[in-house]
Amino acid sequence: MRNAVNWFEIPVKNYNRAKQFYTTIMDSQITDHPMPEQNIKYGIFQYDEDNNAVGGAIIEGEGQNPTTDGATVYLNGGNNLSIALDKVEANGGKILMPKTDIGTFGFIAQFIDTEGNRVALHSIL
Repeated sequence: MRNAVNWFEIPVKNYNRAKQFYTTIMDSQITDHPMPEQNIKYGIFQYDEDNNAVGGAIIEGEGQNPTTDGATVYLNGGNNLSIALDKVEANGGKILMPKTDIGTFGFIAQFIDTEGNRVALHSIL
């Protein structure tokens, strides 16, 4: 089955600050993949490349503008998104929507990251 989404990028203004934020709340690594010829700082979220999974990155460069408008990216909240969500405000983010039950589809929450993006989490528990 094909995924509706193949890749996503979260724009950031301060690559190192954003990398620290997402590494901490997601308890996962971000691998640096800089593109110096385009003056772009790029970091890829850890994902399962062998399983046709969707991956994504943070990107700092000209024209990459964080926003609370537009599409919402839902990051994997792990087995229980409360664990990641509990780290958001302690690491410079702001919770917009607390953990919310969406029935048989699990739970969601939304936050503003350190860069000013509206981002969400999803989990089964």
